[in-house]
Amino acid sequence: MASVTLKGNEIHTIGTLPDNGSKAPEFELTKNDLSTVKLSDYEGSRVVLNIFPSVDTGTCAQSVRQFNQEAAELDNTIVLCISKDLPFAQARFCGTEGIENVEMLSDFKDGNFGKGYNVAFSDGPLAPLLSRAVVVVDEKGNVIYTEQVAETTEEPNYKAALEALMN
Repeated sequence: MASVTLKGNEIHTIGTLPDNGSKAPEFELTKNDLSTVKLSDYEGSRVVLNIFPSVDTGTCAQSVRQFNQEAAELDNTIVLCISKDLPFAQARFCGTEGIENVEMLSDFKDGNFGKGYNVAFSDGPLAPLLSRAVVVVDEKGNVIYTEQVAETTEEPNYKAALEALMN
């Protein structure tokens, strides 16, 4: 399990992120229109997984805004913003914020994404929401970058994630 903090208090995830060079675990998540999407649907594109507890928090919302801005300039790259928020809340946020360059996906149905990527909190006040993390997957479905954000209230390292796409 990974140890992270929430406002300085230690909490844990159910495991650690996939290793760089490994095949990214397949997943099924729910889109805002309630349809289902899989990682394999994006085969041939580079994929940034922006994972967070809830879009209804300032830090999570900022990560969506930041990746939305950055994604507009990336070739052959899709940014998937993933939480357990209901698709209706995700759609409301995107509509209010003018978010158009990322896809919001929900793990609300069965939590299998959180289990497959080991990002579900196992204890603490946010269990079983998803911890803040970034995973970058290349066109062949291999993990090329991961970041488990150490303090849940802090933003991910956007620059490092985007630089992984340049290699």
